[in-house]
Amino acid sequence: MKKTLVIGASTNKARYSNIAIHRLLANNHPVVAFGLREGTVGGVSIQTERLLFEDIDTVTLYIGPKHQPEYYEYIVSLNPKRVIFNPGTENPNFYQILTENNIVPEIACTLVLLATNQY
Repeated sequence: MKKTLVIGASTNKARYSNIAIHRLLANNHPVVAFGLREGTVGGVSIQTERLLFEDIDTVTLYIGPKHQPEYYEYIVSLNPKRVIFNPGTENPNFYQILTENNIVPEIACTLVLLATNQY
């Protein structure tokens, strides 16, 4: 299974990041989460510090492009295989940085990928 870091995690059940955590867990993917506020979603603690998680396969973004630059170095340092840009998070500048670091930028929806067994 693909260990996934959800960036922009929220305890608000109406947020897509929250739904994604639940669906990832339901599909047996290990999940770690980063957000602005501490909390727990489906037993996953939301971290508010940029921890150097190990063995991250996928980072899925739920933060808009204007807030992403402060996370560029952090995400690249985790050396994931791919970064999923969910709707509303598209960022061509970041795609280039990821590509230069041998990380695949994937413009997709985590929820759709899971629902269609393409995750």
